[in-house]
Amino acid sequence: MAVYKIFPAKDATLYSYYPTANTSIDEILEVGNTLTIDGVPNVARSLIQFDDVEIADIIDNKINNSSFDVNLRTFISYAQGIISTNTLEIYPIAENWSSGTGKYLDIPTVTNGVSWNSASLSTSWTSSGLDLNGNSITGSFNTTYVSQGGGSWIYSGSGISNYKVTESFSFRSNKDLNISVKTIVEKWYSGSIVNNGFILKLSGSEEFISDPNFQPILKYYSVDTNTIYPPQLEFKWRDYSTILSGSESTILSETPIKLSLNENPGFFYKDSINRFRVNSSPLYPPRTYQTSSYFTNQYYLPTSSYYAIKDLDTNEFVVDFDTSYTQISADSKGNYFDVYMNGLEPERYYKILIQTIIDGSTLIIDDNFNFKVINP
Repeated sequence: MAVYKIFPAKDATLYSYYPTANTSIDEILEVGNTLTIDGVPNVARSLIQFDDVEIADIIDNKINNSSFDVNLRTFISYAQGIISTNTLEIYPIAENWSSGTGKYLDIPTVTNGVSWNSASLSTSWTSSGLDLNGNSITGSFNTTYVSQGGGSWIYSGSGISNYKVTESFSFRSNKDLNISVKTIVEKWYSGSIVNNGFILKLSGSEEFISDPNFQPILKYYSVDTNTIYPPQLEFKWRDYSTILSGSESTILSETPIKLSLNENPGFFYKDSINRFRVNSSPLYPPRTYQTSSYFTNQYYLPTSSYYAIKDLDTNEFVVDFDTSYTQISADSKGNYFDVYMNGLEPERYYKILIQTIIDGSTLIIDDNFNFKVINP
């Protein structure tokens, strides 16, 4: 498919009130500004890093020089204190940081990895300067409440004036994060900046606020969640192509139709790539006088046809209908689309839906085209 997802190599939350604590295996990532029982702001920032090798493999071997989009996606577990508008900022992290084995509020506190104070056991966060490629580094903290720390990030350089990506949330808006980070990923791929991952934080004006009426907190599932909602780096590119089979080919123009899905044994290993074949024909063939069998006709769906994939347990789309990125292709054998199974969570059941527009009607065909992704 032209939608491919990869999952983090590591992630963690930094807490200003617990400056030495590591949380690398916690199930939750937090971004927020809350008050402790003694009225001190506790600022939370999240770090998420994806593997360089996986990113390069997608761009080099799957996208094949096509133009692409890439979004950072995180899924909300809990949100509280969101006012009329809160702004989340995303930057590329400036320094290498180490994972650890800690969880939030461990007793005793685990300090064997990244924390508010330190990128690793032996390295404190840098608050200003330049990286090895000449990009500008910054950090932010409030000396009234905390010592230097909280991560460091690149904010300009390498031919771009501002690396900041922002997303605003209101009281009733969707709190899941789904935002383009293409500029940052392209700079990682080119080597203009080193891939140390993303830092997610509230805007500077929304951190270290001691007002009890201002306590926004966003809790997202981490890579260590026991759910299907870990953070994702989602690549999308257009792989649509069409080659019809000749004079015996007919594009369906009337409803009702019947549709079946070939090349679906029912389960796939997570590293496999499968080409699903879509067979379609009129449900009630028109009466015609012809010298050859009706069943030799090759029918095709209209070009405005798309696929989607749902998780069977949650009934949520993991790949939604998209007029650019899930358009169904065609060749001499019929309609088809490709699915990269390692972009789906293993040991779960999924189903495929087909959407097409025929004679002014939008049809969504949900005919139990189910499959499971399994571990080897």
